[in-house]
Amino acid sequence: MSIQYQKESRTITIDTLHTTYQLRVDPHGFLQHLYYGKKIQGQDMSYLYQDYDRACAGNPDEAYPSRRISFNTMPQEYTGYGVGDFRISSLAVQNADGSYGADFRYVSHSIARGKYSFQSLPASYGDESEAETLSVFLEDPVTKLSAELLFGVFEKKDIITRAVRFRNGAKSNIILNKALSMSLDIPYGRWDLIHFHGKHTLERQVERERLTHLVKTVQSTRNTSSHQENPFVVLCGRRADEDHGDCYGFMLVYSGGFRADVELDQFESVRIAMGIHDDQFAWTLQPGEEFETPEVIMTFTDRGLTSMSHCYHRFIRHHVCRGKYQFARRPVLINNWEATYFGFTSEKLLEIADEAAKMGIEMLVLDDGWFGKRDSDDSGLGDWFANENKIKGGLKSLVEQVNAKGLRFGIWMEPEMVNEDSDLYRHHPDWAFAMPGRVPTRSRNQLVLDMSRREVVDYLYERIEKLFNECNIEYLKWDMNRSISDAYSAVLPAGRQGEVLHRYVLGIYDLMNRVTTNFPNVLLEGCAGGGSRFDAGIMCYSPQIWCSDDTDPIKRLSIQYGSSFGYPVSTVGAHVSASPNHQTGRKTPFHTRAVVAMSGTFGYELDPSKLTDEEKEEVREQIGIFRKHYDLIQGGLYYRLTNIGEEAYEAWQFTAEDRSETLLNLVITDIQPNAALINIRLKGLDPDAVYELTDESAGHQCVIPSEIPYREWRKTFSGAMLMNAGYTFPLVTGDYPAFQLYFRRIS
Repeated sequence: MSIQYQKESRTITIDTLHTTYQLRVDPHGFLQHLYYGKKIQGQDMSYLYQDYDRACAGNPDEAYPSRRISFNTMPQEYTGYGVGDFRISSLAVQNADGSYGADFRYVSHSIARGKYSFQSLPASYGDESEAETLSVFLEDPVTKLSAELLFGVFEKKDIITRAVRFRNGAKSNIILNKALSMSLDIPYGRWDLIHFHGKHTLERQVERERLTHLVKTVQSTRNTSSHQENPFVVLCGRRADEDHGDCYGFMLVYSGGFRADVELDQFESVRIAMGIHDDQFAWTLQPGEEFETPEVIMTFTDRGLTSMSHCYHRFIRHHVCRGKYQFARRPVLINNWEATYFGFTSEKLLEIADEAAKMGIEMLVLDDGWFGKRDSDDSGLGDWFANENKIKGGLKSLVEQVNAKGLRFGIWMEPEMVNEDSDLYRHHPDWAFAMPGRVPTRSRNQLVLDMSRREVVDYLYERIEKLFNECNIEYLKWDMNRSISDAYSAVLPAGRQGEVLHRYVLGIYDLMNRVTTNFPNVLLEGCAGGGSRFDAGIMCYSPQIWCSDDTDPIKRLSIQYGSSFGYPVSTVGAHVSASPNHQTGRKTPFHTRAVVAMSGTFGYELDPSKLTDEEKEEVREQIGIFRKHYDLIQGGLYYRLTNIGEEAYEAWQFTAEDRSETLLNLVITDIQPNAALINIRLKGLDPDAVYELTDESAGHQCVIPSEIPYREWRKTFSGAMLMNAGYTFPLVTGDYPAFQLYFRRIS
């Protein structure tokens, strides 16, 4: 058992492979957090907490007459509200008598095999051999509001998940104005905060800053996890780097508005709290009702940022993603969007399919513009039936013709949105968000459907079901191209409008769950203006997410670099696009575009009829390389070998878990005259093994020159050589050259 209770000390200890997490019930019934860090087995850590009389610190009645006990200085497992803790809180409660307060006491706890689950929220999963659940029951003795603190423990994965299940045990309504999923107090140390900010077409940019005596908030109020911030943050020691130092990771399994607050208090203790954003949130709990918060996936390592990333990568692949394509090989696809935008015909699509099939591409994805009256983004959203002015003979006929060419077929939809110029809006204008008496704000000329309404979700499922039943569609790209404003539901009473935004997210999950359950062979790819909902909540239904609408490989380097801190390569949608790039106008070699896109799910976003014969042959070679190394890329250990922007090049590596092979990738971002040689030290190899080098740079000059004066070019290396002395690249010229080197263990 990874969870142990010591009756004498009233401590509950969670041990994973390399970490220990401990909490204690103190003599007054307060649930205190004692320790989360490197494994310390079988020890009572309560000595770490020492109570003192602190000026201006309130004292609970149970401790009277002592002034040494205070909520404002005590390390707590989950905070109360309005009763003397003036640091960031985990919840805000309005009681039936008008008071604002919650004061929890320990009631009991239970330990069970297997992982807890939710009724309406996605979550990680694990059976009785993989996980255990700790439930700690707290209750406010006055209001009878209870909080069941849920801990999912994955011992072998070094992962602990946290969530809260509230229950109203009173006879009157209680309103939750804030209900975060977790809080954690870290009383000692000096810490940096890493978060992942950005914007549309430049998501998940890494920013690291020293904690100061301010509350730092990483948040989204857009009701998406957003381009601007990702629901994943890291606390790390000030000297921590990729290979050394203490690192805590906190990842929210949620796709709506969120907040993560970090406070360094007056006594140098750090508190982090994370969960649903409380902006426009007010959830009414009627007597006997429950409310579940989304879970937070936590990990700790003392071995640096790479070790933390590996924990998350393994965990998401094995315990968040699910379904057929959790591990099944996914098709190499071509998407027509940047090839045609809205201006396509059946003939053009079939021309693309012809060329794609000849090059070894396996699927054609038909993007925006195939439905309703849709020649621009001004109309048609909501009318999910084929536009036969473009698609002669209907969608079923097109799919059959594409299949006959040996290609599978996928399609784009934006289910949550509606144009005012659509049959759906004309029939159901009240289905779109709009506040009474106001004209709603438009974005991309579209409005947002009220996904909190059952009839809206039912309509959308019926349309998707009809499409999938009539046509052999094997892939669905689910897009969502605006942030949410004007959130108001025409069917909820005034006092329940604070529930709309969360109910919207629950509606998305309900629809995704129905689609993936009833059509298990369909590959669902999430998308929201690119990377606006790149989060673990969507990954519970979609094993891959379109990483960004920016397909420029040089800018993609920083996007994919930031994504790699928490999310595995197998979840990163990435394509080779045309040059000059449609977003930046940058020209990059075909080979470089492929090297970058191979650090993702891999596909193409271009018009193959515009490729030269040499480029078409290069596509065949690229697909061959990707297929050859598919398992290594998608399931291997990912190493960041450079810090983004610090050098004139970026390098990263995939290494098999058994250290039998590795793929080294390098892109030179700033070519220089008379340049210094680039030497890269590899990671994760067997130091005593011998590795043979193979050049995988399809369509590019050979990395192993045919003539090197004075010496023979080396092709075999010990693991120790590659890790300690490194590999030195030859000098090259030209715009943005890239290399891809494969090393295989031969002895």
